[in-house]
Amino acid sequence: MQKLVVLSGAGISAESGLGTFRDSGGLWENFRIEDVATPEAWHKDKALVLEFYNMRRKVNNAAEPNEAHRLLAELEQHFDVHIVTQNIDDLHERAGSTKVLHLHGEITKAKSSGPNQEKAYYDIDGDNIELGDLCPGGYQLRPHVVWFGEAVPLLDEAAAIVNQADVFLVIGTSLNVYPAAGLIHAVSNQCRCFAIDPKDIPVGRGFTHIREDAGEGMRRFRLSTTG
Repeated sequence: MQKLVVLSGAGISAESGLGTFRDSGGLWENFRIEDVATPEAWHKDKALVLEFYNMRRKVNNAAEPNEAHRLLAELEQHFDVHIVTQNIDDLHERAGSTKVLHLHGEITKAKSSGPNQEKAYYDIDGDNIELGDLCPGGYQLRPHVVWFGEAVPLLDEAAAIVNQADVFLVIGTSLNVYPAAGLIHAVSNQCRCFAIDPKDIPVGRGFTHIREDAGEGMRRFRLSTTG
């Protein structure tokens, strides 16, 4: 069975009502990235950071997977599908995808803010992390997200997965966020490469560019790869 590797971004979840931080009218519009999504913001005002991600988590939990998510999950009948996502939502999993690597963390989980506890993750009971919610080691819990200015710990693992792809699909990402965008350069020379986006994105000549939104683009991609 051929290996299909998918690099997904916020555009695939937009059709489920989850906007990107670049969208007008979205959650990010009323917040500066520097105030809610950096290590410095956490040290300055933990309550504000927790409030922001609690809001994002509530929106995530109310959202439902859309057709693009479901079609990707259905492709597991035809391919060994591995999804590398820049998204912190869990819509791929709820749609039925079984192999999902979250480059930037997961909104449904918390992590310890203590030293040397980078891999201490915990499921969140409900929507909120509150001040005073501590890990077993006694440190404040924080959102399990990779903030701007932090390293992306799963990047090498993601690059190895991309390099093994027989078919590679980019969907819902403008390829402007690094280092994740650089993963397109990890594909092998033998790989068939596709991109789904209604706009121009910097994928290069080796990609078949399907100029559609996520749902319609996935329908066309499925037809072109499964017959």
